[in-house]
Amino acid sequence: MTTTQDSPTHTTEACAETVFGWILGMEQTTALYVGDRLGWFRSLAEDGPATAPELAARTGTAARYAREWLEYQAVSGMLTVDDAAAAPDERRFAMPAAHVPVLADLDSETVLTPFARILVASLRHIDDLLEAYRTGGGVSWETLGDDAREGQAAQNRPLLRDALARDHLPRLGEVDAALRAGGRVADVGCGEGWSSIGIARGYPTARVDGFDVDAASVAAARRHAEAEGVDDRVRVHHAEVASAEAGVYDLVCAFECVHDMPDPVSVLAAMRRAVAPGGTVLIMDEKVAEAFAPDGDEVERLFYGFSLMCCLPDGLSADDSVGTGTVMRRSTLEEYARAAGFSGVEVLDDLENDIFRFYRLVV
Repeated sequence: MTTTQDSPTHTTEACAETVFGWILGMEQTTALYVGDRLGWFRSLAEDGPATAPELAARTGTAARYAREWLEYQAVSGMLTVDDAAAAPDERRFAMPAAHVPVLADLDSETVLTPFARILVASLRHIDDLLEAYRTGGGVSWETLGDDAREGQAAQNRPLLRDALARDHLPRLGEVDAALRAGGRVADVGCGEGWSSIGIARGYPTARVDGFDVDAASVAAARRHAEAEGVDDRVRVHHAEVASAEAGVYDLVCAFECVHDMPDPVSVLAAMRRAVAPGGTVLIMDEKVAEAFAPDGDEVERLFYGFSLMCCLPDGLSADDSVGTGTVMRRSTLEEYARAAGFSGVEVLDDLENDIFRFYRLVV
């Protein structure tokens, strides 16, 4: 038997340090969720510094728990305190301005609190996940519930509602021209609708049909479209894209959802039928490495974690699923695309993002 006990990168001490970091991260993720859902982060950002009793009064929560949470956030470096030696209920805590975009501003492209909602939703169903791991079954997004659905929508909202039409689509000349001329868009797997809404906001004469099979997501998307004042040009269908008109859409797109699909080939084939001659089929999915390697970066680790906790179980919750998982590499997408009738996949390097990659499917 061989051992790596004395390897410079494989020691008991290094392993213990890594695992201890995971435990700290789990605790802090739970506290992140609490601060998000109870409005504590938001109150500190919008209403200013507070003592524990003040924060509790602002948010309708219990002062003793607020105090423990405030002290924990200060010890963790997320908040500052004006006088650590003061009596516990007289210490005033503040959120540094630089932390607001990460912790409390849901319009910020650097916000991370919604990730905690997805992870907590998964942990809430850990027994279901264990059963799926044993049997090969699945746990659907519907089963994971509101936190998972709302968390994913909120995490992607700044990119899809704002940056997509502002920074990315204008770099695709033919798409930009078509949408400025009042073109039509089919948004596949639109979820709570932020991509459909973002395109409609960015292109005031474009018309968007969103398609999703999750009823709760469709209902939320319709509410959001009305609230954003674009429901006259955004129609959200509780249906597969296979029900869409054939050959009429200037842009057919799918944002961060192909890897969840139990039968991606049939969906991509339907997208191919829906696109107009000369139109564009655009996919956005996770920015993973070209091939598996054990020295993957933090983004790769992030997506493997989400795959294990939600995306792979969701994909396997349907019969005869291909079980892609979150870590969908370019070669896998290309395999699906060719099986759906496309001639290839083009990586759009000009559309830069830290965690997502954009692809054009070649018709």
